[in-house]
Amino acid sequence: MSSSSVDPLHESLNKFNEIANSALPCYPFLSQSTIQLLNYSENATYLVHDSAAGNKYILRVGRPGYHTKKEVESELEWLMSIDEHSSIQVSLPILGGNNEYIQVVDYQNDLYYCTLFTFLDGQAPNEENESELISQFRKLGEITAQLHGHSIDHRENLRKIRRLTWDYDTILGSNPKWGRWQDGLGMTAERTELFTDVSEKIRQRLNQFGKGPDRYGLIHSDLRLANLLVECEQIKVIDFDDCGFGWYLYDLATSLSFIEHLPYVPSLIASWLKGYRGIRPLSEEEEAEIPTFILMRRLQLIAWVGSRDNETTRELGSGFTESTDELAKRYLQDGKI
Repeated sequence: MSSSSVDPLHESLNKFNEIANSALPCYPFLSQSTIQLLNYSENATYLVHDSAAGNKYILRVGRPGYHTKKEVESELEWLMSIDEHSSIQVSLPILGGNNEYIQVVDYQNDLYYCTLFTFLDGQAPNEENESELISQFRKLGEITAQLHGHSIDHRENLRKIRRLTWDYDTILGSNPKWGRWQDGLGMTAERTELFTDVSEKIRQRLNQFGKGPDRYGLIHSDLRLANLLVECEQIKVIDFDDCGFGWYLYDLATSLSFIEHLPYVPSLIASWLKGYRGIRPLSEEEEAEIPTFILMRRLQLIAWVGSRDNETTRELGSGFTESTDELAKRYLQDGKI
C-alpha cells in the first residue's frame, strides 16, 4: 500500500499503541502485561491485562495539546476528593515506579501524558432498552446531584484547580474547544441559518440564566452513556477527562449525547429529575432551561463529529447533523425539544 493510501485513523492508532507500550515499563508491577484498545476519541484508552497477577487496569494516553500536565493533575485531585467525600464509585489513579500519577512519554518530540487507573466492572447502559434506561436515569439523576453537591460543598478548594471552562464561548462561541459547528458534516446554507438562529437563542437564554453558584461550578462535562458502568443496579462514573467549570444542567445534556432526537428522551429527563430532586433542589426555572443545554450540547457534538476522525464520528457522519433539524425547529418555536 502506498503512503498516500494509508488510512489516517489506522496510522494514529498504531502510534498510540506504541506510546501505550512505552508507558507500561513506568509501572514495575506490569512487567508481564498486554494492552487492548478500548476507545479512541480525545485520548486512547486501553485495557491492561497483568498476566502475572491476573489483574486488570485502565491506561489512558492523552493526545498532546488537549490538556496541560497541571490540568490532568487537577482532574486526578478531584477524582480522589470524590472518592474520599462521597459514595460515588470512580476509577482512581495508580502511582508509577517514580511515585508519580502521570507518566510522560516523549514520542517524536511530542509529550504524551499517560495515567493508569483502577479497573471497574460493569457495562454501559443500553440505549436500545428503553424501560431499563428510564429506570437507570433516575439513579443517574441521584448520582449527578451527589456530584454537584460535592462540587458545591468543596467549592473553595476546587476553584483553585486548573480545568477547562465549558460555557457558551468555549462550546458554541468564538473559542470552541471541539471546533465550530459551522464546519460540521452535512451543513447547507439553509441548515447553517437554522442553527445560527438556535445558537443565538441559546446565547441569549444563557445570559439571562446566569452563572450563579447554585447553577455553575465544577462538573463532569461528559456523562454520556459510554462513560457510565452499570453493575448490579449500581452506576459507576468513569472518564473525567473533560471535567471542568460549567453549568450543572450541562451534565444532564451530556447524558443524552447522540440520542437527543430519540422519542423516549422526555421520559429520560423526567426520570432524571425525580432522582436529582431527591438529593438536591432544582427549580422550575432551571427545568425550563433544559432544552437550551440539550441543543447546545447537540451543536457541540456536530462540531466534534466534523473535526474528529474515529469510529464513532465515521459511524454518525452527516446523518447526525441532519437529524438535528427537527430538534432545532421545535426549540426555536417554543423553547422545547
